[in-house]
Amino acid sequence: MTSDVPDPAYLRPYRDAARAHGGGFRSLLWASPQTQGVRFDALTRIVDFRGRLVCDAGCGRADLLDHLDRSGIGVADYTGIEAVGALADAAERKRRRNVRMIRADFVSRPACLFVGAEVVAFSGSLNTVDDAAFYATVRRAFDATAWALVFNFLSGPELAGADHLYWRAKPDVERFVRSLDPVEVRVADDYLDGDCTIAVLKVDPHAT
Repeated sequence: MTSDVPDPAYLRPYRDAARAHGGGFRSLLWASPQTQGVRFDALTRIVDFRGRLVCDAGCGRADLLDHLDRSGIGVADYTGIEAVGALADAAERKRRRNVRMIRADFVSRPACLFVGAEVVAFSGSLNTVDDAAFYATVRRAFDATAWALVFNFLSGPELAGADHLYWRAKPDVERFVRSLDPVEVRVADDYLDGDCTIAVLKVDPHAT
């Protein structure tokens, strides 16, 4: 099954890459597996995914799930959301227990984020959306999560050279997430120049 959902501008770079590279790494638009892995490390450094119900929004090939497995971070349940057919196909070939895929565009269909997750994560999947879609999606994802929203974004021009990429200043994004009235905000920006990871937390449902 390779059909795609409709083709808005923010998905077009991925669709174009997928036509050339199928479900391969180059369709993710990352510079390298190494920089992808550094971003995954930042996500898991500021939020503990262990034993959690996880939603990976814009999951691509479900590489985050592979990274968690390699790192010995066992999740209770993993839901991947992906709108690009070739990438969703690649993710579905990695089926494991307690893993499911949803083929949807979380920007135009934010209801798909409401899967009962304790951690909603975005890695790279917000980099092609404009400011209106970025902030609206962050707000809905915070509504959708039972505990933690964690996402990375381009925070300077260093990594935003392509025409399809957007970057936002860290103080602006941090100011916005604090307006959501979270219990805690965590920030990591020490891993790549021009990239930042923010976690926005509610009361932990596992807390005693």
